[in-house]
Amino acid sequence: MILEILGHSYQYELEKLTRLFFPNEKIHVVFEKRTQSDAEPLCSTEIRDGSARVFCRFGEKAWEQNVTLENVQDPELQIASMLFCALKELTGYTPKWGLLTGIRPSKLLLALQAEMGNENARTYFRDRFFVSEEKTALTESVASREEAIIRTSRPDSCSLYVSIPFCPTRCSYCSFVSHATTSPTAKKLVPEYVSLLTKEIAQTGAYAKSLGLRLESVYFGGGTPTTLSAEQLESLLAAIDSAFDLSTVREYTVEAGRPDTVTRKKLDTLKNGGVTRISINPQTFNDAVLREIGRNHTSALTESAYLEARDAGFHNINMDFIAGLPTDTPDSFASSIDRALRLQPENITVHTLSLKRASRLGTQNTQVERAAGLAADEMLGYAYRNLTENAYHPYYMYRQSKTLGNLENTGYAKSGFECIYNIFMMEECHTVFAVGAGAVTKLKSPHGKEIERIFNYKYPYEYISGFEEILARKEKILPFYEKYI
Repeated sequence: MILEILGHSYQYELEKLTRLFFPNEKIHVVFEKRTQSDAEPLCSTEIRDGSARVFCRFGEKAWEQNVTLENVQDPELQIASMLFCALKELTGYTPKWGLLTGIRPSKLLLALQAEMGNENARTYFRDRFFVSEEKTALTESVASREEAIIRTSRPDSCSLYVSIPFCPTRCSYCSFVSHATTSPTAKKLVPEYVSLLTKEIAQTGAYAKSLGLRLESVYFGGGTPTTLSAEQLESLLAAIDSAFDLSTVREYTVEAGRPDTVTRKKLDTLKNGGVTRISINPQTFNDAVLREIGRNHTSALTESAYLEARDAGFHNINMDFIAGLPTDTPDSFASSIDRALRLQPENITVHTLSLKRASRLGTQNTQVERAAGLAADEMLGYAYRNLTENAYHPYYMYRQSKTLGNLENTGYAKSGFECIYNIFMMEECHTVFAVGAGAVTKLKSPHGKEIERIFNYKYPYEYISGFEEILARKEKILPFYEKYI
């Protein structure tokens, strides 16, 4: 596939747009008109002399359009729209998100609503970006819930993210920085990692206190934090309690995502340490699919861990599912959602499989088939209909590259149980301090939109060997805030 970029600088968006229709093709971007054989697929985009031209040819099919830009306010959107129409016509395929390729559709819709009002924004979002009615309605629902949570963030608010990059085993779809503790090398790193992490927590908390910041939410992610022992978890929870004022915390989440890491002792430790929300993630309730993706537990164990968490006193539990897992089917996925509804967790998050290069699936399966995307879309549709009919509302949504069908990840919750950390982090409402390997602190100015990032080393062994450098980087926190005080 040849993509010609002639007389303009809109390569990034047009290349992403072309990839929506041709996920399996290598796209060669060129910046001058070339002579190609008629057999070679071609998309030519050109802006010249006040006009935009798009010409596409696939075998015997061709499409061409010329538009004057005299009264066009956004030439990039215009030429992207022309290319979208060409690709849709020639392939017979219509992506449900239209020509949107960004991570946060709800952020775009909220900006449009502020500019032109809700109804005009809806029409513009749907018609100008070619977004389907179904996805437009989803975005509206998410945007309204997000906006309500965003308003609760204050200029002096902050949140804390704690990275635990260890798992019992590595799932085939995983692209996170996570080490399987079945490896003796990785397992050996854990005690020193936890010890240093308590020190980084202490330093970070000291900065937050000196700035008079108000801690709103805490989130342990990974990896699987409950891969740690109960004693290691207790030391981290105690470090946070000592370093931060927890009296203002509205939500305290620890991912206990792998049911094969959940024990009653760990659950009691979390509960006694102030944790209010946990995740116990089936991904699927189909045991054959679990084996296919490398999970060493059964669906029965997932349900048992969930019931144990209820018995331990947790009243805010999330369950994750993934649409499009290998060997899963729409019927099997529907059964998983139905089983979750019988259990009634407060949160159900539905992801779409993303074939990242860093995952085992991503390296083994380089062809992303459109049929798999259509099946994933059917799964998401079932989840949306049945969750909303059972009083779960979509409140949180983001999109990733290389997802099947260019589809989305959506968090559903019962009213009053929305995960506020997810919104604060995604919408960059306030500073999120992040500690641990691979963590990225995002400093946000109290009354503006300025963001500055502080990166920790990515891997646990780097975190350990470069720990003094990590502490030194955190020294940027105070000078950042001094600019706005």
